[in-house]
Amino acid sequence: MGNHDHMLCRADATMILVAYRHGFRASELTDLRWDQIEFSTATLHVRRVKQGTPSTHPILGDELRALRKLQREQKPKSPFVFTSERGTPFTTAGFARMVERAGVTVELNFKAHPHMLRHACGYALANKGHDTRALQAYLGHKNIQHTVRYTELSPTRFKDFWRD
Repeated sequence: MGNHDHMLCRADATMILVAYRHGFRASELTDLRWDQIEFSTATLHVRRVKQGTPSTHPILGDELRALRKLQREQKPKSPFVFTSERGTPFTTAGFARMVERAGVTVELNFKAHPHMLRHACGYALANKGHDTRALQAYLGHKNIQHTVRYTELSPTRFKDFWRD
């Protein structure tokens, strides 16, 4: 645990990146398996909890490289992408502790919680101008009401309304 105290190790940083990019809930992240990742096509097969809709997400280059490295260096090998030093799958509580530690490391003035990464994903994509339906599919929301919060506040929401 020693080096875990003062810096974010690569595996932790990769976990946070993947959670954020794909809007994962903690349990979706800790349940992520290597067979959901297709390195050849740079795609991730997302399985959602809470009767969410499964989907396929693209994996960007930086994330793909980080996952390849993680897979190469994973000891002992596991069907799960994210494992503890003992090789057991990461628990949601373990991920929550890690996110909290990361928040302290970067001196956030509030307690960081894993679900904040999912919200950050929703807001970031809404701010890029993605519509509510596309966001709903990406986040796997069964009910679009859960998606509306992200697009309601988006500064780009009406940007192309009167564009010729």
